[in-house]
Amino acid sequence: MNNSQLNIEDAVAERYSQASQEAEAALCCPVDYDTRWLEVLPAELIDRDYGCGDPSQWVQQGEHVLDLGSGGGKICYIASQIVGADGSVTGVDMNEDMLALARQYQNEICGKIGWDNITFHKGKIQDLKLDMQEFENWLQNHPATDSKSWLQAEQQAEKLRLTKPLIADNSIDVVVSNCVLNLVNPNDRIRLFAELYRVLKPGGRAVISDIVSNQPVPAVMQNDATLWSGCISGAFEDRNFIQAFLNAGLGKVEILARQSEPWKIVEGIEFRSMTLRAWKPLGLKDETNAGESVIYRGPWQEVVDDHGNTLTRGKRVTISRGQMREYECAPYGADLILLNDEGKFMESDQSSNTSALPIADSCSIGSDCC
Repeated sequence: MNNSQLNIEDAVAERYSQASQEAEAALCCPVDYDTRWLEVLPAELIDRDYGCGDPSQWVQQGEHVLDLGSGGGKICYIASQIVGADGSVTGVDMNEDMLALARQYQNEICGKIGWDNITFHKGKIQDLKLDMQEFENWLQNHPATDSKSWLQAEQQAEKLRLTKPLIADNSIDVVVSNCVLNLVNPNDRIRLFAELYRVLKPGGRAVISDIVSNQPVPAVMQNDATLWSGCISGAFEDRNFIQAFLNAGLGKVEILARQSEPWKIVEGIEFRSMTLRAWKPLGLKDETNAGESVIYRGPWQEVVDDHGNTLTRGKRVTISRGQMREYECAPYGADLILLNDEGKFMESDQSSNTSALPIADSCSIGSDCC
């Protein structure tokens, strides 16, 4: 992508600061949220939420949730109710005005919910180790006025990343994000997905709703500040969106929802919302086979997993202990018969919303609309 003529961060910050003060309908797709979670939210917070999907519906009770680009906090407050008092929710955003909007109602909302398990932090979602508020507090007493002090500031930022990371390694059950990743400078996206991978626990997952395009966005559109801040110019091409998760080391990528009709068409390019779920591998050592095996149920003649293993319908395939541990976890359970070393059926973990896709404005993989 060629975006050298546009300061993406400034364009996005200005647009969203304005949107935190007055609702702007053009910034989001219509999304049907579960109304029971909205009852505790003030109208102002609902109206100034800008998303294109609902990743919160894939969150589970007791989980530790991280919302990338949490904005006014709507998804965080929904997730708080779902995970319950034993779970936790962390929102990260770089926009001061959006953070102020989210925090403004925290006491009121959490009082209605019955617990406060939400924390909002200032930070860049492509640099989740650096607590920007901590760094800014340090800069207040150590302003960078020349090259020497600028280098000292860089050293302090790195020290904070190492000693007081905003989000620790392997600490999050599920990362969610709602129409934010497309706003990140393409030069920072490899780092963004690497950070997403870093903070997830082994076996954790990312559920991301974002805008995708059906073809590459031309440079002239990428240099339009209004189109960029409006979730158009930075849209991932749909196939590249999937590949970005795989490139970062995540796997078992699923399309949970995809708009059948485009949200917008600009210069003949279709832009629509898509929600993906991807899983961080357990990271287990691929031990020598212990006699365990798997049978693929169908309906396809054969499938290939992300590690290149081919499973043929109805055929018993001997696998390693590490592979079995992965297959035991979501979302494979409905598709596989797992057998122990004695050939007896093994239970799989079905605890992570593994099957049903949203019906409204979505499609199942392999259906005519996909």
